[in-house]
Formats: sequence, C-alpha cells, structure tokens
Amino acid sequence: MPEPERRRPARWRPWLRALHRDIGYVAVGLTFVYALSGLAVNHIADWDPNFHNYEARHQVAVPLPEDDRAAADTVLAALAITVPPTEVYRSDARELSILLDGSTLHVDLDSGVVAEDGQRPRLLLRIANWLHLNRGKQAWTFVADSYAVFLLFLAASGMFMLPGRKGLLGRGGLLVLLGIAVPVVYVTLSGGP
Repeated sequence: MPEPERRRPARWRPWLRALHRDIGYVAVGLTFVYALSGLAVNHIADWDPNFHNYEARHQVAVPLPEDDRAAADTVLAALAITVPPTEVYRSDARELSILLDGSTLHVDLDSGVVAEDGQRPRLLLRIANWLHLNRGKQAWTFVADSYAVFLLFLAASGMFMLPGRKGLLGRGGLLVLLGIAVPVVYVTLSGGP
C-alpha cells in the first residue's frame, strides 16, 4: 500500500513571518511613542502630561525700590534670574507680580517673600504628545499614515502566520472575534454614536 502523500507546508509562511518580524521591529519605536502618549492623554483630567507644575518660596532683602520695574530687577538679580520678564505689574498695593516664560513670581513687598509658581516641560512626554496629536502636520501625517499601514499589515499578517487549530481557523479566529467584540460591546453599552 502506497504511503499517503504528506501535506507540504505553505511556502509563503516563512516569507510572511520574516516580513511581519521586520515591519514589527520598525514599528516598535512608534508604538512606544503612541502608547505612552495615549496613556498620558487618556488621563489628562488627572494631570498635565506636557508640564510639571511646581511651587517654590524664596526670600529677598527688603526694602525693595518703590518703582515696580526697579523692584522687579532687584528681585530677579537676588534670585540669579537672567531672563527678562514678559510683564511686571501690581497684583495689589503691596504685591508685585513678575511674569517670566514658564513661571510667575509673586513678591510681597513688605516681607520680601517671593512665591514662585510655574511649569517645567515633561520633555519626552511632551514630544510624544506633540507627535501623537499630529502637531507637525503634513510631514508627520506621512509618518503617521505609514505607521497605520504597518499596524494594519501586522494585524492582518499575524492572523495567517499559524496554520490549523492555533491559527485563524481555530483559537486565533476566536481571539480575533473577541478583539472585534470589545469596541462593539463598549459602544453598544455606553450608548455611543
């Protein structure tokens, strides 16, 4: 009795796996940018993902000059701040406000106490958010669209990498349906559009 002919493995699967792997490696950096930024922006009500807000207290010698600009210059010199203020004004009769790029100094003219409040950029997250929200427009749109095509390819090619029960016709197919069900169920239960 002749031996049954063995089924030959699909010759395209190794090529698909290699392409899937290489495109996946290219997508890693962009995935980190979009994932971190997405997490940060999703919780924007809880914190500012672009800036770290801070408060500080300083003491300068009194009496300060009566002229607002001269008083501001004295405070800035005492605090070793060399950038010029964007604005100087009286908040009330005995408080001088000095606006700087990224911070404000509130000077109590009687006591010399300086309350500083300001923001420092969260460098990496701010850049990631800038990219994620496509502030770079045309040039970044090309990169973002290419990344979207990469993700579509990775999702589609991933479905065909394994044959049989673990692939699309078995467990893989059930997991694909589960992934599709998550947004459908959410929109249905939340009363979305």
